[in-house]
Amino acid sequence: MEIIIEFIPSVLMMLPPSGEELFAAVSKATCLALREAETRLPSDVIAALQRAVANETSEIAREELGRILENIALAGRLEVPICQDTGVPVVYLTVPPGIPLTDGLLEAVADGVRKATCEIPLRPNVVHPLERTNTGDNTGPGMPEIHIRPGNCLKITVLPKGAGAENMSRLAMLLPTQKDQIERFVTETVLVAGGKPCPPVILGVGIGGTFDGVAALAKEALLEPIDHMDPFEKELCDAVNALGVGPMGLGGKTTALAVKVKTASCHTASMPVAVNVQCWAARRATQEVVW
Repeated sequence: MEIIIEFIPSVLMMLPPSGEELFAAVSKATCLALREAETRLPSDVIAALQRAVANETSEIAREELGRILENIALAGRLEVPICQDTGVPVVYLTVPPGIPLTDGLLEAVADGVRKATCEIPLRPNVVHPLERTNTGDNTGPGMPEIHIRPGNCLKITVLPKGAGAENMSRLAMLLPTQKDQIERFVTETVLVAGGKPCPPVILGVGIGGTFDGVAALAKEALLEPIDHMDPFEKELCDAVNALGVGPMGLGGKTTALAVKVKTASCHTASMPVAVNVQCWAARRATQEVVW
């Protein structure tokens, strides 16, 4: 009898939640993930900024990086957003077997965004594209932008994306013979952007796939830790830093903290390339959904 009594709670924990329980849990996890992302930068990003300070020879560049690090520390201590542009909510929803993918699940994510907007609080950034009317809660048709991924557990990853960097992102449909133009396209993107995306930046580069798919690849690359780059990523990063744009566009050795690349198979006659620019406030966080 004792074994049965201990076993029953374990079985109940494995049962799928009710619709109301799941909605509440997903909403809560979304709100928590946004709070973490908006107020605390990942440790790998902070470490990269600290390395940049040590590497800089320009006094102005060191001062700018020092202010950035001070801002990060203050935001964490006061539990307020790192940047006044709290971005638009880009969400990666990992769904395991046994959890039905329904409109209710997506609405729960939106509910979490509304709560986060009110509670953290976040600046209401989401507007109608033509009328420019503001919904007031960072949701609306197509917002939050939700990407669905299969996995072993239900979890929410958020990537708040500000407009200063997003506006400088670019896409090109290169030809297969233009492989040697990838580096030029990436560096040209950063050169044209100048100080507008608040460098030092992190670049997500997508290569391959389709016109729409390559942009998704570039954004997803920004979820990767930046404490390691493969030789190709390092080559691109060095080329960007050779531009000398520097922190906040005021000159210096550090224009990019990192370049991360994701690839996909593509048509034999094309080679799509996308660069998604991220500012130094590279906000990302993940919360597992529990009930």
